[in-house]
Amino acid sequence: MASSLTKDSVSPGTPGSEKTFFGHPRGLATLFMTEMWERFSYYGMRALLPLYLVAPGGLHLSATAATAIYSVYLSLVYLLALPGGWFADRVLGPRKTVAVAGLVIMLGHLTLALPSSGTFYAGLGLVAIGSGLLKANISTMVGHLYDGPDDPRRDGGFTVFYIGINLGAFAAPLVIGTIGENVNWHLGFALAALGMALGLAQFLIGRRHLDTRSDVVPTPLSTAEKASTLRKGLLWLAVAAVFYSVVGFSGHYTLNWILVPLTVLGLVIPVWVIARIKRDKSLDRVEQSKMSAYIWFFIAAAVFWMIYDQGGSTLSIFAESSAENTVFGWEFPVSWYQSVNPVLIMALAPVFAWAWLALNRAGKEPSTIVKFSSGLVLVGASFFLFLAPLSIAEGGHKAAAMWLVAIYFVQTVGELTVSPVGLSVTTKMAPAKYASQMMGVWFLAVTAGDATTGLLSIAGVDLNGMGVVALEATLAVVAGFAIYMYRNKVKSLMGNVR
Repeated sequence: MASSLTKDSVSPGTPGSEKTFFGHPRGLATLFMTEMWERFSYYGMRALLPLYLVAPGGLHLSATAATAIYSVYLSLVYLLALPGGWFADRVLGPRKTVAVAGLVIMLGHLTLALPSSGTFYAGLGLVAIGSGLLKANISTMVGHLYDGPDDPRRDGGFTVFYIGINLGAFAAPLVIGTIGENVNWHLGFALAALGMALGLAQFLIGRRHLDTRSDVVPTPLSTAEKASTLRKGLLWLAVAAVFYSVVGFSGHYTLNWILVPLTVLGLVIPVWVIARIKRDKSLDRVEQSKMSAYIWFFIAAAVFWMIYDQGGSTLSIFAESSAENTVFGWEFPVSWYQSVNPVLIMALAPVFAWAWLALNRAGKEPSTIVKFSSGLVLVGASFFLFLAPLSIAEGGHKAAAMWLVAIYFVQTVGELTVSPVGLSVTTKMAPAKYASQMMGVWFLAVTAGDATTGLLSIAGVDLNGMGVVALEATLAVVAGFAIYMYRNKVKSLMGNVR
């Protein structure tokens, strides 16, 4: 499938083969297609998830319970990216880990496709584990295709790879969402499994084009470390099995016995990881200062993702019950709203990249701090905008679809000032000792934000209430202005990073 997009190489020494993928190493086609199909399966399932949880033909849960499950699931996906990276570094290497991840994700979607509520949460768990294993390693393999960070094709390669992410995310709700909502929920989940199967198959076929570094286990566990790790893992597994057996057999088990610990972990682990790095005495004064500055960005990102990721839960559940999901009289599935963000990303990302470059040449490019504060203000503004359709719904009317499209538009503009900038500043401010781990730390900001949403939902907070939405919007805007007001202090901590 990917071979039709290749052409004769202009650089015969390119890793992989004599062919290239739009001028890039041939292995990029393999990773592009793997990521596209994995995102197709992931975002398709994600678009269906909150709707299935509240649907009478699904699990028929309350909106707060559905939002809690959805938020804890997202939190877990990003939390598991950290051990996913460790597993590749110490056990299997990136290529084998991604192959295992694809298989686990496919099995997870197949489990979700079974018409049994008893296996549903096991399926979610498998997809989360597989996504965590894959997310941390496939980008690493993209980097392996190039001759170090100074290879002039490197940034362009990651841009092409990013297009694959958004193509999969755009198509998934239109295909999987339509089948799931209009035909059968479980058939929709089965289509997600098919998507991952296609991605895994072409990955295995095209793996010969990947760089040999992707097969290397950088720091393999010694025999003693393997035995110790296995022993500790089995011990914790036994403790959990005994604890939940006691709770279950005593008749006290509810879903919160799973959701609450996972939510707490989603808040505690990010704080613990940041604190552990900050307390490391081997870091020099400059690295310590940069980590102090990074904490500002981390907290800001957590607030941003707390609101942003509700686009798939709070907004989706509102659309299902209170929006007029029609265009010129034609009704469309609610899950289609989840295609708005990726198509806007593909349209606006090149514009933002050009604008930053043009402003930089003119000496007027905003600093990282200003970009971050703008993103927070924008995501807050999107929830202030959300108050309008909420007010319309409270009046007994259906809100127009364009209200929701407008909210997603504002959030996407905010994302483009936070997400790519956050990835960049993470690599620039990472202490040398933690250079490979800091990308996982960045993902923990998403974990913390989604865990906060999950905790609010578990507590029974109605996130579609006007008071709560206004409070979240105010929090984001105030946080954005606070970072802007303290920009000089943060700049001084950042040292030579801008």
